[in-house]
Amino acid sequence: MIGRLNHVAIAVRDIAKASALYRDTLGARVTAPVAQPAHGVTVVFVELPNTKIEFLEPLGADSPIARFLDKNPDGGIHHVCYEVDDIVAARDHLKAQGARILGDGEPKIGAHDKPVLFLHPKDFNGTLVELEQA
Repeated sequence: MIGRLNHVAIAVRDIAKASALYRDTLGARVTAPVAQPAHGVTVVFVELPNTKIEFLEPLGADSPIARFLDKNPDGGIHHVCYEVDDIVAARDHLKAQGARILGDGEPKIGAHDKPVLFLHPKDFNGTLVELEQA
């Protein structure tokens, strides 16, 4: 059901500093920051030949990333994102298997302007999983 790894998301306190580290030290191509108010984050993508790294910086005190950083002051991996061909079919299959979909269970538009869903980390070995329509 899952396709390729779309990205690994890393929560950071300072997106400019994280971007500079990957761009200047590792020589990676880094996108410009984009605010995503609906998700409470600012995002930057590090574009690699085979996938992407997504930096997530909190956009306000109510951001879920702010809460993550309260628990993990140095930041760290927040989630992994896999592509699926049909997000509704994937959701229905996962629910039938007993997996919990976060939120109201309906796909939302993510940072790539495509439908996404998040799966409960307790159902996936302690890892928050995002599914994105390919």
